[in-house]
Parts: sequence; C-alpha cells; structure tokens
Amino acid sequence: MMDRLAALLLARGQPVTALVAQPQPRGTGQFARGKQMLAGNFLMAGELLKSGDAVPFRATTADAVDALHGFDWLNDLAAVGDQQARKLAQKGLADWLAQFGRGQGPGWVPGVAGRRLLNWLSHAVLLMQGQEKPFQDRFLRALAHHAGFLVRRAGRAAPGLPRIAAHTGLLFAALSLEGWERRIDPTAKALLADCNRQIDNDGGIATRSPEDLLQIFVLLSWTAQTLDDLGRAPDAGMLDLLSRLGRALRALRHADGGLARFHGGGRGNEADLVAALAMHDALYRNPVAGSGAGPVMGFARLAAGRSTVLVDAAPPPVVAAPSQAHASTLAFELTSNRRPVIVSCGDGTSLGVDWQRASRASASHSTLSIDGYSSARFTGTDRNRLKLTDGPRHVGCEFRHTSYSRAVALSHDGYIDSHGLEHTRFLDLSADGRVLSGEDMLISGGRTARKRFDDVLVRTRGAGIAYSLRFHLHPEVEASVDMNGTAVSIMLRSGEIWVFRAEGHALTLAPSVYLEKARLKPRASLQIVLSLRAQGYTSQVNWVLAKAQDTPLALRDTMQENPLAVPEL
Repeated sequence: MMDRLAALLLARGQPVTALVAQPQPRGTGQFARGKQMLAGNFLMAGELLKSGDAVPFRATTADAVDALHGFDWLNDLAAVGDQQARKLAQKGLADWLAQFGRGQGPGWVPGVAGRRLLNWLSHAVLLMQGQEKPFQDRFLRALAHHAGFLVRRAGRAAPGLPRIAAHTGLLFAALSLEGWERRIDPTAKALLADCNRQIDNDGGIATRSPEDLLQIFVLLSWTAQTLDDLGRAPDAGMLDLLSRLGRALRALRHADGGLARFHGGGRGNEADLVAALAMHDALYRNPVAGSGAGPVMGFARLAAGRSTVLVDAAPPPVVAAPSQAHASTLAFELTSNRRPVIVSCGDGTSLGVDWQRASRASASHSTLSIDGYSSARFTGTDRNRLKLTDGPRHVGCEFRHTSYSRAVALSHDGYIDSHGLEHTRFLDLSADGRVLSGEDMLISGGRTARKRFDDVLVRTRGAGIAYSLRFHLHPEVEASVDMNGTAVSIMLRSGEIWVFRAEGHALTLAPSVYLEKARLKPRASLQIVLSLRAQGYTSQVNWVLAKAQDTPLALRDTMQENPLAVPEL
C-alpha cells in the first residue's frame, strides 16, 4: 500500500529530462522466444499467455506478473531486433504507461520497479526510435517518476535480490538522467552498504538460493562495468564484493556450468554467469579464484576428476525466505562431465500451488525422508503462500578429505521432535571422480529421543518406521534395473554408464518429475527408491554409485543440447 501511495504522489511534477548516457544491454535475450512473442505467445515463468499484437500484462502467478511488469521480455524482443519487434516493444510500453503509469497495478513494488527501470534504460533506443516527441517526453517523465519513486522506496524493498535490484535501478537512473548527477555517489554508497549487509563474508545470501545469487552478481557486475565505461572506476569495496560473489558462484556451479537447484532456484543462465565473471576479471585484472574447502552459503562441494557433488548442508532459510525454502537438508546433486545424473526435482511455483508444495517436500529431493513426513514443516492458511515455519535446527558438516577421496560427514535433527531420530549421511567421492559412496543412518540417541522413538514404534505395532532413500535422475538419463533388482544401470547421453547398488537391499525405479521454470509442464523422469523400516535405535544403509569399469576416463560429448534452446509451446 505504501509503495503505491508513494508512486501516486510522485506521478505529478516529475520534470521532463534527457538521457545523458545509456547503459549497454547486458541481458542475454533469446531470438526464438522473441519470435514466439511476435506470434502472440508469451511464456513467462512457466505461464503461457496468449495475445494478439499486444503484451498481456494480466498473469496469474506472482513470478509471471513480476516478469511482465519488470519488462524482462524486452531482452528477447531486442534479440529479434526488426521493425515488428520494435513496434511490439513500443506498444507494450505505451499500454503499460496508460494502464499503470501513474502508480496503479502490481508492478509498483521497489524490486520490480528497479528491474523495469534497468530494462527501460538499457533499451531506450529501441523504445524511442521512430517515435514522436510527445511519446518520447512521456517516456522520459516515466523514467524520472520511477527514479523519484525509488529514492523514497528502494530501502524498503524486500531483502535480497529485490532490494539490490531497486538500488541498482536507482543508480542507473542517476547515471543516465540529466540533472541526477548529484545522486550518483550517495546511491553507489548506499548500494554497496546494503550489499555488504546482505552478503556474507563467503559471498552467500540469507535466502540460500544459488540462482538469486547469480542474478545479484550479474546486476553488480553490470553496475561496475557501466561505472568504468563512464569513467567512474568502481572502488575497492565493490571489487571485493564481486570477488566474494564470484568465488561463491564457482563453488555452487556443477561441472556442466549449471548451478545447484535448491531453495527455489534453477540452474541459472550459464551465459550470464560466464559474462559476469568475464566483466569482473577485466575490471579487477585478477581472475576469481576457486572457493576454499569449507561450505559456501550452506552448501558442501565435492569435486574430483570430472564429477561434482553439491549437498545442502545447512538449515533451510526459515526466516529469510519462508515462502520459497525447501525441506532439502542433506540432499545432493551429482553431475558427471557435462551431464547431470542425480538431481533435485526443482521448484514448482510456476506450475501452481499443488506443484509448489510437492516440489518443496523432502521426497522431491535426493535424500532420506520418513514416509509421510519432510525434514521441515510447512504451514499457512493461504494455500498460495505456504510457509516453511520449522526445520532442522542443528546441521552438522565436517569435511574428511584424504589423498584418495573427497568426503563429507553430515547430520540433521529434523526428525527428532516427530520420531526421535537423527539423520546422518556420509558421502565419499573418489579422487578420480568415478565412484560416489554413501552411508545413511537413522539414529535415536539420548533418553528423550529414544522415548519418542519407542512411542512412535508402538503405534506401528512393531512393524517399524517406514522411510525411503530417493535418488532422482535427470530426465535425459536412461535407467534400468539389473541383477534381480539389486542394481540400477544409468546411461547418460554422452555414453557414460553409471551403476547404483545398495548392499543387501532391493531397488525400484519409480516415476519422478523434473521441474523447470521455463516449461509449461513437468518433464517425466525416474527415481531410484530404497524402501526400508527403522526397527531399532540405529538403522543403516550403504550404497555406491560408480562408473562402469569399461567407461573411459574421457568421452567426447557430441550430444550436448543447445544451451540457448527454447522449449516448444
């Protein structure tokens, strides 16, 4: 309410100004997606909106609304760049100004307004080319209106990416608009101070979403490069901040270049990450080094040979991001060369409430879960805003590297209150990256925990507490059960073959899904499931995932998909 009131009050009296500088577009627009828009199909955050010759600003999901009102689609139309694309972009701007320009609608929150202002400024030539002076003056007034709004409200934006986007949008306005030069230095200082408050010494953020971290890094790298282009070299504090972010993202990136998919984040745009790292290196003239051995943003990384393992090794962000946090503690992902093998299902927010809730459960991650329970609890009367309100309080993470392996010991207490059980997990990746060994245990220790376990066991009439180990496979993987149900063969499109075994336990292949924000529907996949029962104070499962012996150390992967490919509608 306060955001809209500020926007309405500032709608009058904003001076007509001129652009004294224009930041270069840094977004990686997709030509194919732009052509889809010209055909009347707008795919926004997984929601397909049909339109004739206009931009449809009426979406149903929050992510789609933000993408539309943030004008993220301008990058895709700019990638097409012809007269038809320019006219659609200009009509979209005119329609938005007519409907929402005075402060109405859902786009008047600081984070979205900052994104919109950044996109408008970087595509100002596209938006003003061939237009009459009255329209250009109206656009310039709108830029000044947004800048004035952000002066008042940027500091009130939600923590994390929205607040940084708001401050960044205001800084670009100060750099670009005539008469706003006096605001450049204080806005740059405010942006840096706010980032330092929100970004840890290891480069992590409180929401623990790797994709959010990437977007912040892209924004700040773009800011530093633009300052340098305009003869205002970024100070040492900004470069230090970028280095911390770069090191964190290196640690959260798999061997194939994609990010770990946890806490509402997807793989991220690999091109954006590479471009941002290149901008940083050019400015700092000191390439971003790899991360240290400790966890980064609560994620443990094991890397050896051509394999990477990333594990969620910290409590979920109950306070910082209760509406997007997942019950994924101790879940891991494995990538071999350029191919994901073991994954998380991903975030289902763009597919509706039911998919959102299902995707956040422990069963949608590659970890142990007690049947019918997650390691964290979700509550809320509004089904559109289910919040994670309680989860593991104590999560242990201890690296145990040797000369022949990279290993980590983990634990969490998410099932202590409900079942009196602690989950411990030990992961060991061989030095050549060909073997990942695991040990999962449920342990009831201490008088209180054992009493709780005994009470739950009585209710099962001695049958034991049912639990499952799940290993979700990437949809491009082909899997089959072998050796009378004691092994699963996993073939990657590169030709690599991995074999999964669990000592003395039968394995099953069950249906699973792979959720991506850019797709209208889930992709069908499979998961390896071990179904077990805890009948004593200690229950242990050992398993191993290893490359087949005849799989060579290196393969030429000629089947790699186009990273810029757009899903068919």
